[in-house]
Order: sequence, then C-alpha cells, then structure tokens
Amino acid sequence: MSGSKTIVHLLRHGEVHNPEGILYGRLPGYGLSELGREMAVAAAERLAKRDIVHVGASPLQRAQETAEPVAASHRLHTVTYDGVIEAGNSFEGLKVGVGDGALREPRYWWRLRDPFRPSWGEAYLDIARRMMDAVDKARAAADGAEAVIVSHQLPIWTVRRFAERKRLWHDPRKRQCALASVTSFVYEGESLARVEYSEPAAHLVLRSASARRAKGA
Repeated sequence: MSGSKTIVHLLRHGEVHNPEGILYGRLPGYGLSELGREMAVAAAERLAKRDIVHVGASPLQRAQETAEPVAASHRLHTVTYDGVIEAGNSFEGLKVGVGDGALREPRYWWRLRDPFRPSWGEAYLDIARRMMDAVDKARAAADGAEAVIVSHQLPIWTVRRFAERKRLWHDPRKRQCALASVTSFVYEGESLARVEYSEPAAHLVLRSASARRAKGA
C-alpha cells in the first residue's frame, strides 16, 4: 500500500518507581510506579479507538509495562525493539545533580566536556539512527494502519529532531516529551508528512509534579 497513510506513535513510558532518585538509565528492575500505571492506562484509553495493528516496546521494564494496556486493548502481543532502548549514559546508577549529586564532584566534570556529542553518553546521531530504524520497521509492519512503540524521553526527542531536520544537540529542559506523551510520525506513502504531539496523561503528570513539590516543602 505504497500510497497509503501510516502512523507510528512513539509513546514515552509512565512515571517510574525510583525512591532513591538515581539516574537509572538501562538498569534492570525499574518498573512503573502506581501513578505510572495510571498514566499507561490513560495513554491506552486515548489510543483505544485508533487503527493500531502493531505494538512494540523497549526491553526495559518500564516500557514493557507501559505497552501492556495498549497491546491488551487491541488484542496484540508486544514486540520487543532493542533499538528503542534508553540512551547510554556514564552517570547511570548515580544520583545526578549540581548541589546534591555526582555533578558536585570535580572528578566527574571531564565527562561533561562536550555537550554536542554528548561526551557523557551515547552520541545523538547513533540514537537517532537506531530509533529511525525501529520506526521504519514499525511503519512496514503497520502499512496502511498505525503502530505504537514505547520508548524513552531522550530517544524519542532525538529521533523527532532528526526527522524534522533540526540539530540534535539541545537543551534538555526544553524537550517536548512528557511522561506517557505520544509523538506521532504521520506518513503519506514513504514520506513523513508531519509530526503530531499529545499528552493523554497530562492531568496525571500535574498530579505527580504537585506531589513532588509538596514533598519538598
């Protein structure tokens, strides 16, 4: 169906249970919090009436758990995509922060020498290429319909910038990729026509932010 419309939705996972506040990256054992599961259900409900015929997810627990209600609502099995895993990061397993984490220690500063690659982790271009490869595979699997791939914030934001032909290095504070958000690549035939964005769990993200502020007060 070479001239048909195909959509690949990139769904970010929900909130993770991480009481230690570390950068968990690719570490095993980090699943969704109770609120994160609510976020996954909210995303699934938003996608329930879409013509989804293929569901994929990163191998990490939080992504697999986010995919579960989406796949269930369409009676599909989740396909694991190694290529949409979280970005590699040399600070993985550490609490990262300027005032209360690893970044206050001079021995780590050398890792921050090049924000354009970046020097502390996986190169942006490598992330973009592996993500685009997964998008292409999902598009082929859902030709003429829609697919969902559950991934992580940095990989989703990086491949979006790559697809929109924008520079890959960026200010992390300005990423448009909230928890359980959906970044949709809309294809007309083989060509990317546009990128759409929505936040089906926005009300739950606000609840999470309010809870964190209250805890810190």
